[in-house]
Amino acid sequence: MSAPRPRRLPDKPSLDGLEDTWGRRWDEEKTYAFDRSKQRAEVYAIDTPPPTVSGSLHIGHVFSYTHTDLIARYQRMRGRTVFYPMGWDDNGLPTERRVQHYFGVRCDPYLPYEPEFQPPEQPGKEQQPVSRRNFIELCHRLTAIDEEAYERIWRRLGLSVDWTYLYTTIGDAARAASQRAFLRNLARDEAYSAHAPTLWDVTYGTAVAQAELEDRERPGAYHRLLFTDGYGKSVPIETTRPELLPACVAAVCHPDDERYQHLIGTRLRTPLFDVEVPVHAHRLAEPDKGSGVAMVCTFGDLTDVTWWRELNLPTRAMIGRAGRVVADPPESVAPAPYAEISGLTAKQARRRIAELLAAAGALDGEPREITHPVKFYERGEQPLEIVTTRQWYLRNGGRDTPLREQLLDRGAELTWTPEFMRHRYQHWVEGLTGDWLISRQRYFGVPIPVWHRLDEMGLPMYDAPLVPSEGELPVDPSSQAPPGFDESQRGRPGGFIADPDVMDTWATSSLTPQLAGGWERDPDLYGRVFPMDLRPQSHEIIRTWLFSTVVRSHLEHGVLPWRRAVISGWILDPDRKKMSKSRGKAVTPDEWLDKYGADAVRYWAASGRRAWTRRSTRTRCASAGDWRSSCSTPRSSCSACARRPVTRSRSANPASRCRRARSVSHWTGPCSRRSQRWSVTPRPPSSGTTTQRPWMRRSASSGCSATTTWSWSRSGRTARADPTARGRRRRRWRSRCRCSYGCSRRSCRTPPRRSGPGGGTARCTARRGRPPAS
Repeated sequence: MSAPRPRRLPDKPSLDGLEDTWGRRWDEEKTYAFDRSKQRAEVYAIDTPPPTVSGSLHIGHVFSYTHTDLIARYQRMRGRTVFYPMGWDDNGLPTERRVQHYFGVRCDPYLPYEPEFQPPEQPGKEQQPVSRRNFIELCHRLTAIDEEAYERIWRRLGLSVDWTYLYTTIGDAARAASQRAFLRNLARDEAYSAHAPTLWDVTYGTAVAQAELEDRERPGAYHRLLFTDGYGKSVPIETTRPELLPACVAAVCHPDDERYQHLIGTRLRTPLFDVEVPVHAHRLAEPDKGSGVAMVCTFGDLTDVTWWRELNLPTRAMIGRAGRVVADPPESVAPAPYAEISGLTAKQARRRIAELLAAAGALDGEPREITHPVKFYERGEQPLEIVTTRQWYLRNGGRDTPLREQLLDRGAELTWTPEFMRHRYQHWVEGLTGDWLISRQRYFGVPIPVWHRLDEMGLPMYDAPLVPSEGELPVDPSSQAPPGFDESQRGRPGGFIADPDVMDTWATSSLTPQLAGGWERDPDLYGRVFPMDLRPQSHEIIRTWLFSTVVRSHLEHGVLPWRRAVISGWILDPDRKKMSKSRGKAVTPDEWLDKYGADAVRYWAASGRRAWTRRSTRTRCASAGDWRSSCSTPRSSCSACARRPVTRSRSANPASRCRRARSVSHWTGPCSRRSQRWSVTPRPPSSGTTTQRPWMRRSASSGCSATTTWSWSRSGRTARADPTARGRRRRRWRSRCRCSYGCSRRSCRTPPRRSGPGGGTARCTARRGRPPAS
């Protein structure tokens, strides 16, 4: 028998192609295939987040999806078969926006379909209008390209996904499931349509839900308008939106405000337009805001909507869907001054109304400039308007107290990791002010499966919608006729029209457990995986994806969609902000995978500690001009600092004195009790009121980010001098250092600790710019 031949190592070992080799082997051997012969008790099912297919993945996706993959592999090691599918969220506004920029086109639903249409090879500055069907075809074409790139990254990373269960949120199965769930909600009176004030994004021409809002600080000005009472006496009212004066329907004051008790129940006349409006008392009026009296317009903000609804006020709409003043004046409004602002944008009308008020002597003083929060759509670039439109809503507890309590109980029933993320869910549910608006005036989405009859005058009859049977799903009402009608009756009196809206992308994504599990499509699979075991996701979409999924599962099945939710954090971009594709500062994983390989990247992701209990964030304050733990500007007025306090894992932690801490700083316990892990990231240079002086320099001891200052005093004055100077000059030593509490102060407030039998105290060694002894 011959001796075994010794193996020869290559001269230059390389990892090139290793991921592809093992990926092919796993596919051939079905290493991660889901075993459908196992019973539910032996299955571990994961509701994997379907990434939005628009652009490219970034390193933050790699970070969080690697954590989910580690959980899946761990459960396999415990002997369970893991249901680990992957999905693509490929419908909605992000996809439409990418298609518009990529191909240089825009959708015009009134254009006819062109079967042989090809987009321009080089998109120009002006986007070419195309029909809705052509636009949707381009959306499918581009998402197919992006999905291939996404799958290549996940396979290269080594995610143990069973790719045979891949799903999309725009495929036939997803559209059928979304429409089926909607029809059942409609049959149970959980979905309804209403003509009501709607938050409207002018840029994208669509309604926006409460969960998609964000406040942004914007400059504005208070204009002091002079109304008149029945005796001709002036009543000042301050407003930031004088252009809405034609839409004024009432004035309100607080019921306990003694200054205006005599006005309650009387009427005022508006300046310039001379319209009588009643004066009401309401608890939401703020006596210390402006003059204490507010004018109610339809509609300037959400408070106006509340007053309009609770006080049963009339509607005088004047802002259209394009964000411009409508041509016809509201009822009882004089047409002459209104013609001055007709057709203008809100900003242009504000400027013109201010000029007219000043010329008429109805403006008291000059406008007072302020900075205030303004509502924006999270993807929008212009402030939202409130427009009266007909939309579809889904009940979510915003106006139904029993349902709200049931959804709060669902949140308490769910196991949260980390536990304190439960409070974000609770606060969101408790703060809801209305039902979930699920309709969108867009194109690439799941159509709402509804038609409306037309009466003899050709007007829609919204009270009796026409719906298909579940066996006909999915349907496209814009190209299909309802049961009992034919295409020749579309748009004719006595015929029908299709509902023009599509569903919000969250209305489909909220059904990911049903989509992946084969709800009503594969009962055997669905019985083995639902309810699922795990929902991994990020914390900023608790209010959208997690809550919406709980709502849909509670209404349809009466159970939670999963047993545990694991909430991940963010990867920060170079500006220490959330890494996001929409912000254009995302780091793609290709370079890292090429340079280090999948194993190194996975090891980096697996080594990341959970940031919630032992890491906090420091913000550069514009008013202070440097990096600091606490901003000296009051939180109510500082627009540069983040608006959330440092999260603490211990209620007695002295770090509660610090509002901000650097994101790379870690604390592992009180000073001089445990070792301190010092940051190796250098402190950014100051760029404000604080200036680096020649006699200020960093300590070089063990990487501590300390700034040590030497000063010498003589006769009560401070003089700069050589540190080695002697004589009458007395050297005083001070330091400012980030201690283990995450603060940055001249004196560390570490509580004294008795040490040894003799008593004594242990000082914080971080004070002197040195890491404490381990």
